Amino acid sequence: MSEKSKLLYELMLRKGYPEEFSRLICAEMNTDFTAERMISYIGGEKHRLEDVADEMVAIKDLRDRLINKHISEHAQVSINKLYREINE
Repeated sequence: MSEKSKLLYELMLRKGYPEEFSRLICAEMNTDFTAERMISYIGGEKHRLEDVADEMVAIKDLRDRLINKHISEHAQVSINKLYREINE
């Protein structure tokens, strides 16, 4: 568990979320990027458990889309380099 995930866990417990639920959320928000986003969400008002779970899924989806974008960009750079080398 990252340091940010630990902070998220402590925040969730202080806000009154069940321990088991908080542990499960923090296990999924296991990077600084995902934990920081969830900390921002949790930091305001207390949300229903369903809403927190939905936010967790949305954060993971965002992370996956960003990863895929970076993979695609890297692949495009490699293809462009190959085309340049062929045309030289």
